[in-house]
Amino acid sequence: MVNSYSSAVDALNNFKNEVEIHLIFLDIEMPEMNGIEFMNSLTNFPQIIIVSAKEKYALEAFLYNVTDYLLKPVSYSRFFKAVNKARIVITNKKEIHEIPENKEIFVKNGNALIRILFKNILYIEALENYVIISTYKEKYTIHSTMKMVVEKLPSADFIRIHRSFIINIKKIHNIEENSVSIRTIFGLKTIPIGKSYKSALMANIYRFTT
Repeated sequence: MVNSYSSAVDALNNFKNEVEIHLIFLDIEMPEMNGIEFMNSLTNFPQIIIVSAKEKYALEAFLYNVTDYLLKPVSYSRFFKAVNKARIVITNKKEIHEIPENKEIFVKNGNALIRILFKNILYIEALENYVIISTYKEKYTIHSTMKMVVEKLPSADFIRIHRSFIINIKKIHNIEENSVSIRTIFGLKTIPIGKSYKSALMANIYRFTT
């Protein structure tokens, strides 16, 4: 369903009647309540695309992990790119299915097959033609591709945050602007967040915090 509102207050009053909001196009300078105040008032944070005539609000807006920031006048190609970015995140969220924690993956380690519970995996790293699966105490190097590993993991708990890294969302210790940290037996492991993966990551984080 598509609606437009002349003020943020009107939008909030009408949102109470909506089952679920997937995407909001939001201006910053509005009567009664500005866009930043509006985002602060949201309890369930959907995808938000800022559309503004002024660039000065961009930094503050991205602190809220908005999907995109469009400067007026907006070209069709730029608008399409922003909407497509939101669509990908929304689609990924819809495809999430919870898988029981007792599920596991078997990996070949030398001549043996090692059973690893999904809930014990902290992160997975690509290294040329190999993949390293890290648990709290152990690391397992297998001959595989990230694509093959991703297909075996429950999407409810695992997400790719970089070309070379997949993480278990439930194992995140803290998140910085461009990295996440996961606690291992050796201390905190800092993992970079790729620019093209950040929106999907934050959408999944909201799933655990709202």
